[in-house]
Amino acid sequence: MKDKKPKNVFKEGAISSEFIATSIEKHQSKTSIGAHNIFLGQVRADTIDNKTVSAIEYTAYEEMAIAKFHEIREAAFNKFDLNCMHIYHSLGKVNVGEICMFVFVSSPRRKEVFKAIEYIVEEIKANVPVFGKEIFEDETHQWKVNS
Repeated sequence: MKDKKPKNVFKEGAISSEFIATSIEKHQSKTSIGAHNIFLGQVRADTIDNKTVSAIEYTAYEEMAIAKFHEIREAAFNKFDLNCMHIYHSLGKVNVGEICMFVFVSSPRRKEVFKAIEYIVEEIKANVPVFGKEIFEDETHQWKVNS
């Protein structure tokens, strides 16, 4: 049975390793699953114009973002043989080295989870209205441009 309940959740601040571990542990009793895959997006200490990023402050047009997450979920379930999927994205300030996005998929087969993760992450980056303000070590900032 596929778990299609909404799992798209914004989390305030960084996504902790404890939260990630707990999310994964909950699936170990589901015996129809043969493979899991995760994507962890982490804030990088990019250097831009001789300034180093120390954090990113995330904001979103939440109503539209939730609708887009739902569209991506539905498309991924239709495209891949998945048992379940969870998507979490940070809002607020996330420091360099911390996790800002967590995508977790499960399937009976390993090849499906590899293809699904790539598809889901690329769709999120291209279509979900989440915005990142890069905060530099000198406290100046600029809006992040996804590449």
